[in-house]
Order: sequence, then C-alpha cells, then structure tokens
Amino acid sequence: MITRRTALLSGIGAAAAAASPAFGQARPREVRVGVATDVLTLDPANHRNRDTQNVIRNIHDGLLTRDADMAIRNEIAESWRQVDARTYEFRIRPGIRFHSGDMLSAEDIKFTFDRLVKPNAMGGQTSPRQGLLGPLEDTVVVDERTVRMVLREPWPILPAMLPFQEVVNRRHVERVGQEGMQSRPDGCGPFRLAEWRRGEAIILERFAEYYGGSPEIPPAGPAQVDRAIFRVIPENSSRIAALLAGEVDIVSELPASAMRQVEASRTAQVMRVNGTRTFFVAINNAKPPFTDLRVRRALNHALDKGAIISRILNNTATPLRGVMSPDAFAFNPDLPEYAHDVARARALLAEAGVPEGTEMVIDTVAALRELAEAIAALLSRTGLRVRAQVWEGAVLTPMWQTPERRRERDMFLTSWGNGALDPSDIMVPTLRTGGRGNTAGFSNAEVDRLLDAAETEVNPDTRARMYREAQRIVTEQAPWIFLWLPQDIYGVSRRIANWRPQADSRINLHRVRLAG
Repeated sequence: MITRRTALLSGIGAAAAAASPAFGQARPREVRVGVATDVLTLDPANHRNRDTQNVIRNIHDGLLTRDADMAIRNEIAESWRQVDARTYEFRIRPGIRFHSGDMLSAEDIKFTFDRLVKPNAMGGQTSPRQGLLGPLEDTVVVDERTVRMVLREPWPILPAMLPFQEVVNRRHVERVGQEGMQSRPDGCGPFRLAEWRRGEAIILERFAEYYGGSPEIPPAGPAQVDRAIFRVIPENSSRIAALLAGEVDIVSELPASAMRQVEASRTAQVMRVNGTRTFFVAINNAKPPFTDLRVRRALNHALDKGAIISRILNNTATPLRGVMSPDAFAFNPDLPEYAHDVARARALLAEAGVPEGTEMVIDTVAALRELAEAIAALLSRTGLRVRAQVWEGAVLTPMWQTPERRRERDMFLTSWGNGALDPSDIMVPTLRTGGRGNTAGFSNAEVDRLLDAAETEVNPDTRARMYREAQRIVTEQAPWIFLWLPQDIYGVSRRIANWRPQADSRINLHRVRLAG
C-alpha cells in the first residue's frame, strides 16, 4: 500500500528512487542529490559534520540563514538588534508551525539554545556544538515572540554563527527523548522526513504548511518540488555515472578530473564556488631549522603553487598569500607575496646554514597523498630531500595537536574550515598561542594581542583593522607554507533551475525548480 509517508526504494542501482505512482496520478516532482556519505544523526545538536547538517538544514530552519552570496538573512527571526555589547534581541516571525503541527514560540528558541550551550542539557550530555556559540551564557524569553541572547563577554561574531544552529520543538524533544531525536526530527523547515534508509537514502517530502522561509531570499513559500532525496553513493565514479544517467540531479564532491566529462554531456553541467577551507602546510615553528624565519620563508618561495593548482587541482583553487579566504570579513588584499623563486629559496637556506641534502618530512593523510608528494617534489628542487609520509587521521591529528608529540615532526599538510567567513573562526584556533588547531606551534605576542582585542571589539571597522594587521604579521612570519582555497565542485543536471552552490557547502533545496 502506498501512502504519503512511504517512499519505497526500487532495486539495485536505484536505491533511492520513489515507488511508481498509482495509475492516473502525476509522477511526484523530486530532486535527487548524490552524496558520498550518510548522515550521522538527524538531531541538530548532536554533530559537527557538514554533510549531516546539509540534510538537517532542509528539515529545520534557524533564526538566521545565509543566501547564496553568503549574506546573513533573517529566517525564523523577523528582525534582530544588538541591545548592548553583550545582548542581542530577536523578534520571532508569527505563524510558524513545526511538522507535527505544534506552533513555534520563543520558548522553543530558548530550549534550543539552552540545549546547545548548557552542560549536560542534551539527555545528560553536553552538545558537541557548544563551542560554536562561544560565550553565549543564556537565552531569555521576553515575550511569546521575543528572546534575548546574553553573552558573558562581547562576541561580535554571534550573528555569523547563528545560521549553523537549527531550532527544535521543545515538546517534541520531551516526547521522544534524546534517543528519539537521532532519527525522528520535527523541524519547521521546507521538508519533513518520510524515510531514512541508513546507508542508502534519506527521503524528504514537501511540508505544505511551511511558513515560507526568509522573505529576503525569494521566492518565499513552500518547496517547489514534492520530494527531496539524498542518495548515498560513496564511489566518485558511481556518483558521476548516476548523474549522467539522470538517476540523480546534483552530486557533491565532483572530482576535478571529471569536470570535462560532465561538461561534455548533454544532460549535466559543472557548478563551482569558492569553499571556506584554507589549505596550508603547518611548519613546526619550535624545531630547528624551522625556528629560523629564513627557512620558513625559503619553503614558501620554493613552492610553485600555480603548477599544483593547474596540473593537479585543474584550476579549481584560489592561491592564498595568507590565512583568509578573499570572501571573508576583514580579508587583507595587500599581503606580501612569496613569489615562486627557487634561487631565492636556496639563498635563504644557505644564509640559515641549512646544508643541501637535509631531510624533511611532510605528514599527511591518504586523501592528500598526491598533493603532499607534489609539494615534497617541488621543495626538493632547493637541494633539500623532502618526502611525504602518510598516516591514519586518528594517529596524525593528535600527534600534531600536542607539543610534546610533534616535537620531532617537520611539516603537516592540513586545512582549516571557516564557515563563518570571519577571522575569529580560523585565526584564533590556528594562530593564537595555544589554540586548539595551532599545529605549527606559532606564538607571537602582537598577534595574540590583536586577536584578543578583535574578539570583543564591537566596532566593525576597528575590528577589521585589527584582523588585517594580524594577517600581515602572520604572512611575514610564515608559520605555514600558504597554499590555496579549493573550490567546491558540483555536477548539476540541466533540468535543475533556481539553485547554485554556496561557499558554506549547504545544499539548500527549498527553492529548487525542475525545468521543463
């Protein structure tokens, strides 16, 4: 028996296709997304995973959202204002229903954020997303449609972090408990869960009573398709084949090597956008000869980034002179450049007393082996003997995060995401003394002072000047070999209209239309 809540999957090769409609009924309008991995959970408070959030964000809405150009827009919030340096007030849009039919109120907003930031508030556990809300201390209900967020200290990045947090229904959480939240969501977004076949597909159906989402991102209103299906296809070649065969409409993580094949087809096209993940080689700033600034600068001069971007990344990355994405707040466009100059690199190494034949190792994980080997080969043109060493991520990351364990290591090819497109989200963890992601062991008193001051500075112009100066010092001190910002690449069916990728990797299906 076929019901509205059932979307049966057909046989092998079409595991996420919905059951055929009954005779005389119109075929459902559905958009199908091929993804590499299944979601970890459907509880918005219990993960730190972008692929998981992609699905959750089509089921749940947030106080604020971002448009395709990454501008912050109101969503559940009708408006908001900063009351003082530590207080933000949000006015809730009226008439919003959860999928269960419950009405959303300010109490749900308070419950959501208390569950995210209060210790042990998530069924006796503390949310892994707590750190994404910094010094948020309390959410206070002012009236049925108004809440205030109170911070322990000024934190101007709060609005930029709110699009990552989805609102849940307090009554539903109390009904189903922590365990039930893993697989039984009750959001207020454009789609509701129809079925989750673990390892195969998540099938969502249009929520007809949807309030419409942000009116600042037209068109507002219910979703324009009947179903949204996230189909799990781990192998790149299988995802591409499914796209070209018309079995899926959007595929994420399209390899650069497949771009020409997709563009040559009559059925699909390539879409790409600057991502938010900065790639770099962390240099062990505490180990000779890397304690010498000349050595760190020499390594930057030695690397021909353009060759790697062209030959390996198929021109799908933006070279960086420093830490930040060009799309980020307070990006410094005037940073000095370490031009590719092997002769200069050799001279700096000689000045620093580093003999030819000195061995150096770049640590990395298997997924980055080809890049690490290319970087090692280019650095070796200076007379150094550089090689790549591949580790399991579970071994490598702790090794470089602990000063005692990284003492004997040389370099680490890695990356850091900056979904907020704000310096606080990347510079504080990776470049402030003792930061949780400061794998280079970089420490500079003036950078620390600037980052600390900017963290609580409420004047955006002053804050931007602080971050630009911090970026200048970091580039001059060269704690990393500065690499590139990869683009996120998608294959998209030509029948898909009104969709384009976003820098935060979100696959927002609310406004997708099917052409023809």
